[in-house]
Amino acid sequence: MAKKTYVLDTSVLLTSAVSVYSFGNNDIVIPLKVLEEIDKHKKRQDSVGSNARNVIKIFDELREKGNINKGVKIGEGFGKLQVFQIPEDDWDLPKELDKKVPDHIILQTALSYSKSMSNPTRMIMVSRDINMRVISDSIGLKSESYDPDVAISNREEVFKGWREVLIDDEIIDRFYSNEEIYIDEEEHPNINTNEFLMLISNINDKRTALARFVSYEQGIKHVRKFDSGLFGFNSRNKEQSYALDLLTNDDVKVVSLIGRAGSGKTLCALAAGLEQTLGNPRERNKEPRYTKMIVSRPVQPMGRDIGFLPGTLEEKMEPWLAPVRDNLQYLLGNDQMMVQDYLERGMIEIEALSYIRGRSIANAYIIIDEAQNLTRHELKTIITRVGEGTKIVLTGDIEQIDNIYINETSNGLVHAVEKFKSYEVAGHVTLIKGERSEVATLGAKIL
Repeated sequence: MAKKTYVLDTSVLLTSAVSVYSFGNNDIVIPLKVLEEIDKHKKRQDSVGSNARNVIKIFDELREKGNINKGVKIGEGFGKLQVFQIPEDDWDLPKELDKKVPDHIILQTALSYSKSMSNPTRMIMVSRDINMRVISDSIGLKSESYDPDVAISNREEVFKGWREVLIDDEIIDRFYSNEEIYIDEEEHPNINTNEFLMLISNINDKRTALARFVSYEQGIKHVRKFDSGLFGFNSRNKEQSYALDLLTNDDVKVVSLIGRAGSGKTLCALAAGLEQTLGNPRERNKEPRYTKMIVSRPVQPMGRDIGFLPGTLEEKMEPWLAPVRDNLQYLLGNDQMMVQDYLERGMIEIEALSYIRGRSIANAYIIIDEAQNLTRHELKTIITRVGEGTKIVLTGDIEQIDNIYINETSNGLVHAVEKFKSYEVAGHVTLIKGERSEVATLGAKIL
């Protein structure tokens, strides 16, 4: 196979510091402008900053092997890496593309380098920036994306956490009679632990039953019902019932909920958290399961030092946690003073994700809202803080991602769903139906 030359954009190196080892025996060109762009991010306290610092270290190690201006062998089995700059008075881009824009300088560097190649068609511009790839193709440069960390190929492949199962009508009667019902693995293969099943009669599709699968060797379980609700919250559809079943299951330590705006994912998580942290007023003799509820969500961009904002930690986080506070007030009867009281007593705690590293959190109920804005590395940092007796709940909407370095297929929430789905300690539910209001549901659907 003919050797290729890959020109790497800043976004590639900030996504993965070791991306230079992803192109085999092919050569890599780093535009000089990319080094300047990387330098701007090295002080960030998030995964982007970490990648920036690590990339600089890798380049420094290569520099010691030889002259990176002329090209240095990356290692055995790899091609060479060269830092290239635009020759003086060399500018071939159309006049519509401003010379001061970093992306345009990087593209011109690629064009300039291609002039030194015997076969310029073997050069490929690599970028995670969609528009940069479009411009690249528009000026005659081949381009491709760099997606080293995808959990799925497209968002439709995300594990839903539930499925419909067609069964004999009499089995539904037996299930409601509390008989042990087992699922045949040959008829229904690849069902994951804690996946929910909607049993549908084969003679009347209106006859159904909701169940939770444990294993092929164990009978399916009834989805728990909460006749009086959880802190006044009652499920409005089967997906919310599935979610509440997982959220109140002591054996399930990691719960993920994905759903569009208004589907009730955060409300379900908070209601179950309040019930198990503050206790049910109707069961005063029963000790709460957890000592406190910790709530947080990413500050965008993730890891930016919130010390620049005035006030205490809670005051700094307030703008980001306002939606959570709104839901808490709703569940607590719109009593703002009661919410504040629980916060002051430490029963509800606001945690900044920026400072979670190094903690070990035991006997707590943790909610990470908007988890779709976390990278896999950031989510790993959070989950590895979970101590004994702690449950962690991840909620988010993978269609609303604000972090420019991840997408629907590579964000931390999707990775958690896909990696944990086969383990007994985890469960997932994708909520479909909007329940906030008719307007919110319509807006999520048509906009």
